[in-house]
This record gives sequence, C-alpha cells and structure tokens, in this order.
Amino acid sequence: MRLPRSTPPTHAIALVLAGFATVLAAPAARASESKSGEAVYEQVCKACHATGEAGAPRFGDRAAWKPLIAEGQAMLFRASIRGIRKMPARGGRPDLADVEVKRAVVYMANAAGAKWTEPAR
Repeated sequence: MRLPRSTPPTHAIALVLAGFATVLAAPAARASESKSGEAVYEQVCKACHATGEAGAPRFGDRAAWKPLIAEGQAMLFRASIRGIRKMPARGGRPDLADVEVKRAVVYMANAAGAKWTEPAR
C-alpha cells in the first residue's frame, strides 16, 4: 500500500495494523465454512483429475489410484498439501485449509475403491 507523503506516521501504522487484523481474523471466520471433499474436488481438483491432465490419476480410475491408495492416507495427504510432480501445493489454491485438501483426497480415493473416512474439523 502506498500512502501519500503527508500521511502522519501514526495514521500509517494504524492502516498497516488494520490490514494485519483483517488477515489474522480471516482464518477464524473460515473455520465454520470448511468445504466438503466433493466441493473441493468440483472447484479445484476436477480441472486435472477429471481428464488426467498432466498425468493426474483420473477420478474413479481404480487402476490408477490403486498404488496411491496402497501408499496410505498420510502420504497422499502430505503430497497433496505440499505438491508433487506437476501438481502444485493444495492444487494451486493456497487458501484451502489442510482439512479441506484432505477431504478432497479422501473423496477421490473413495471413488476409486478406498474405504477412508473423511476427516472432521
């Protein structure tokens, strides 16, 4: 944010602090708005996992998901949150909470034969 030179220092500090307060309050407001795995898949993951774009395992493709499911939830959660190969961290949506990403992973894995429970908040 660029302020005019005539802005008093105390006013500038107040504006900066107000911005931080907004950023810090945002996660608390989102906590009750947590998305389901299906919603995250539809909004984010579907772009690649519906078509197999960039080597992504296609939604519902049991053969493609079988070795991933065998590696377990912890590995898939970690890879989807951090990113792996051509998949960016959190599917390219840094605003997604860990639990939302995990729910999407469970949703996709279950569509391919896993029997995992979607994580609660």
